[in-house]
Amino acid sequence: MSVFRWVGSVVFMPVLVLSAALIFSILSDHDPLFQSRAVLADGPKTASETATVTVATYEGVINPVAAEYLAQVIADAAKDHAQALVIQLDTPGGLDTSMRLIIKEMSASEVPVIVYVSPVGARAASAGVFITLAAHIAAMAPGTNIGAAHPVAMGGGEMDKEMKKKVENDAAAYIRSIAEKHGRNVQWAEDAVRQSVSATETEALKLKIIDLVADDLNALLAAVDGRTVETATGKHTLQTKSAGVKKIPMTGRMKILNALSDPNIAYILMLLGIYGLIFELSNPGAILPGVVGAICIILAFYSFQTLPINYAGLLLILAAVIMFIAEIKVPSYGLLTVGGVVSMVLGSLMLIKTDIPSMQISLWVILPTAVATAGFFVLVVEMAWKTHKRKTVAGIEGFIGASGIARTEINPRGQILIQGEIWDSVSPEPIREGETVEVTGIEGLKLHVKRSQKSSGGHS
Repeated sequence: MSVFRWVGSVVFMPVLVLSAALIFSILSDHDPLFQSRAVLADGPKTASETATVTVATYEGVINPVAAEYLAQVIADAAKDHAQALVIQLDTPGGLDTSMRLIIKEMSASEVPVIVYVSPVGARAASAGVFITLAAHIAAMAPGTNIGAAHPVAMGGGEMDKEMKKKVENDAAAYIRSIAEKHGRNVQWAEDAVRQSVSATETEALKLKIIDLVADDLNALLAAVDGRTVETATGKHTLQTKSAGVKKIPMTGRMKILNALSDPNIAYILMLLGIYGLIFELSNPGAILPGVVGAICIILAFYSFQTLPINYAGLLLILAAVIMFIAEIKVPSYGLLTVGGVVSMVLGSLMLIKTDIPSMQISLWVILPTAVATAGFFVLVVEMAWKTHKRKTVAGIEGFIGASGIARTEINPRGQILIQGEIWDSVSPEPIREGETVEVTGIEGLKLHVKRSQKSSGGHS
């Protein structure tokens, strides 16, 4: 038990300190009060620069944090009477509910919304396809791609064939209506859902999926200048060529919540939570591991709601933890540890069920975690085994192997003086008074002794 208390103090205190340091570093990045702050990218506006363009950058999974952030910048753009809102997007997809909330806000926006898939290497996949097609103006940077909008079951579980068909039909109808409303390629949009087709920026332009390709933000603003688009409040002619650019970054609170949606962080949080609870239950009163473990488990659950969790993988990880714990109690000669490592690696590989690499747990996180976990439990087993084999030094069992002095003749009964106490004793051979004896066993309050190999001497 002392091993668990020691590990709880050594491991979970640094985790708590590092978490606090991470939060502080995020919040101190020009955002100490958790409040949104706009940043003028081009410096203070001159008198001639009466128009502004609001710019929001989002990279990551489409989740409740993304919906909250983009809804906020749409409201801020309307409040500032911006000429346009540019959403620089790079996403592998995400939650259907969050995607629909974003599109609903975009459709109701008074300010024209431009979705710009950038920078080079960015993509608008899955939910990102819907959001890009729903923009008043859709643009892409060179070296980007769009597509693969087939719906997946988020939050775990496997859809049956009938339900899968219903979800697919619903998504196809939704993307068709979006494409029709904005005059984009309806057939390609439906194929992106049903057949997971994708397109590069040049293919997307030829297929009329997007409106233009722009090398950077300045080129984009110059290209859309003078275009007329229709928003919820009517037609707007954009004047963006000489407009000031106002960037609105995510708040510190949103940064933290968005970071938690990373599958690698969710995985580590889950394991820390499980181990913390194990340490607390194994050694009640340690407190710190239990507190940190409970917090990590709750944060992991928050993260998992945005990820396609495979429950078979989750059960394999739990089975691995059970095997590791059982190794401490059952002498399996390492078989349970080997089984635990195999179960943890397989479960970790299966935990996130998706073909999107950015939403999968990195192998460089899984392998060190499995090795470290196995190493820890092997160390615990070794320490427990050494403790088990160690000679008892407390209680009556501590007399076994100890030396004493025959206080009376023992033949076969008599008394000995050992560790300052007089005990009744028996011996299979006669022992004279004053001889050194060694305790070989205990029977109730009677010690079994034999003549010691040491030379007899005075009383101890």
